[in-house]
Amino acid sequence: MDSHLYYDSPLGRLFLSGNDEALTELRFDDGGERQPQEEAGAIPAPIASTVKWLDLYFSGRCPAWRPPIRPAGSAFSRAVWEIMLTIPCGSTMTYGEIANRLSMRRGGAPVAAQAVGGACGRNPIVLIVPCHRVVGKNGSLTGYSGGGIARKAKLLQLEKKMTE
Repeated sequence: MDSHLYYDSPLGRLFLSGNDEALTELRFDDGGERQPQEEAGAIPAPIASTVKWLDLYFSGRCPAWRPPIRPAGSAFSRAVWEIMLTIPCGSTMTYGEIANRLSMRRGGAPVAAQAVGGACGRNPIVLIVPCHRVVGKNGSLTGYSGGGIARKAKLLQLEKKMTE
């Protein structure tokens, strides 16, 4: 059974959900109807670990580890998210670069950057699976389903300070 809790970050309230094995969802919750908070004793270890990760992240330090995660999605989306997990804190990668990496993994079969963008938009575990680090051609900031361009810019600024 999944448990959940809310985390108040400097960039807005986050919703966390998971079970005893892994975090399954982490998203910004900008005004949805708030569900009852789980009792402190009922929080599974992966969610507690995520809270520690978020505390470290929002205190201005890039965590060198990540809590156990299990994002649900298609094989294609999971492949995109695996590549996003390799983007270092403070760095970015374009949708086209991810598409090229996937193409190489598939023996040269073409992958559209727009398909990568769709998978980014379906990412159920924002911040930890860093879709905010994926940018358009020439580094332009493009859509961020995690909460809009302004939030994406703030996350990238925060990470830039972490790595200076």
